[in-house]
Amino acid sequence: MTNLLQEAAPATLPRGISNQRTSTPHRAPAEGRPDKAVDARARILLTRLAELPDDHVDRTRIRERIIELYVPLAEYLARRFRNRGEPYDDLSQVAVIGLIKSVDGYDPGRGVEFASYAIPTIVGELKRHFRDKGWSVRVPRRLQELKLELAKAVGELTQQLQRSPTVADLAKHLGISEDECLSGLDTANAYSALSLHTPVAGQDSGPEVMDLLGDEDPGLQGVEDRATLRPLIRQLPAREQKIIGLRFFGNLTQSQIAQEIGISQMHVSRLLARSLKQLREGMLAVD
Repeated sequence: MTNLLQEAAPATLPRGISNQRTSTPHRAPAEGRPDKAVDARARILLTRLAELPDDHVDRTRIRERIIELYVPLAEYLARRFRNRGEPYDDLSQVAVIGLIKSVDGYDPGRGVEFASYAIPTIVGELKRHFRDKGWSVRVPRRLQELKLELAKAVGELTQQLQRSPTVADLAKHLGISEDECLSGLDTANAYSALSLHTPVAGQDSGPEVMDLLGDEDPGLQGVEDRATLRPLIRQLPAREQKIIGLRFFGNLTQSQIAQEIGISQMHVSRLLARSLKQLREGMLAVD
């Protein structure tokens, strides 16, 4: 009776630009901008690059040299984003890709320093990486942007209200509904996911996350069956209830039950078969 895982393939870098963090003697100063000597050399190279035709043999060499000069700037900008759940090596790659785009898109004729043009381009590339590639579960861009707005609003309202803002406070501040606010807050859970094989206590030999997850318990179906069966058993005559109890709970044989009750084994067999049929029909009727 009782039978229930970014596409983050980095773009190909120019020859001479390593996939690993680049070591170069020209380090970016604390504010992230290269020194004047680097800017002066780069200005000459950028002007020369703009003057050369696309098929000129020197274009690749000059372009690579400019990139090498400003890799420290890209690395500095990548470090600003390193504590947001993404590996620094990946961020460094993204920053260098932004630098490459800056070199390819820069126009010396506009009179803007290259660093002033490159910094927002690199930062934009890093932010785009977080927006489009840094999510474990793909969510609509509208919700990704809302999450960023909510994070900013939480900081602002915490200072203004001197307490943690409620959902109603956030919704009013951003001019959205509370349901939209909750959706944006829930979106944060999709940003990063934990591997089921992650050690719980940080030890390789300890239990993993998957060891703590619940599984389907076959006994739950038994609970439901027993709850359904109990009132059906109570509807049986007293003698048949006793036979059911002795057979399935007392584990007695039909012969032993016959001796206990004082009837023949054949009679016990007939009563047992009739009771089980009645119980089975009752269970099916409930289902």
